[in-house]
Amino acid sequence: MAHIDLGLDEKNFPGITGPMRFRPETARPLNDLAEVLLRAPHPTLTSGERELIAAYVSGLNECRFCCDSHSALAAAQLPAGGQLVGQVRSDPDTAPIGDRLRALLRIAAAVQQDGRQVTIALVEAARQAGATDLEIHDTVLIAAAFCMFNRYVDGLGTWAPDDPQTYEKAAARIVRHGYGAG
Repeated sequence: MAHIDLGLDEKNFPGITGPMRFRPETARPLNDLAEVLLRAPHPTLTSGERELIAAYVSGLNECRFCCDSHSALAAAQLPAGGQLVGQVRSDPDTAPIGDRLRALLRIAAAVQQDGRQVTIALVEAARQAGATDLEIHDTVLIAAAFCMFNRYVDGLGTWAPDDPQTYEKAAARIVRHGYGAG
């Protein structure tokens, strides 16, 4: 049960969906931010890679709803699917991903700890691995935004479904229609 009365049947509005229904005037800019960060056209980072960063940070924050949601979204958009997502979440250093993405995930992990943990050495390592300044910027922003989203979900004590199909269905809807779609 959520820490506050959202005036909703929690089972129908798990995780962030309940608080967003409770405060639609704040839901719109939050959904717009997610749409820009994770789905808008990007010159080099795929939506799947950006969702993977969100899932990874959410996992580090132990936000089950966001981690499972964005893992399903990443899996739906990455050629290697859920197996790769699981490998990255478990250990990005041994996951079968490129050095560029691995370096960006290290930056995301530093942001998750404390933005000041992002060092010149991490940024230079990402550049050496082929990351652009835009990719570094967007990785930092995705990681920071998901720290906020995770704290929003967990700070209100929202409910997270156990059934993976719940997340897969929501992922399919978001892939088709975007964030903020019903």
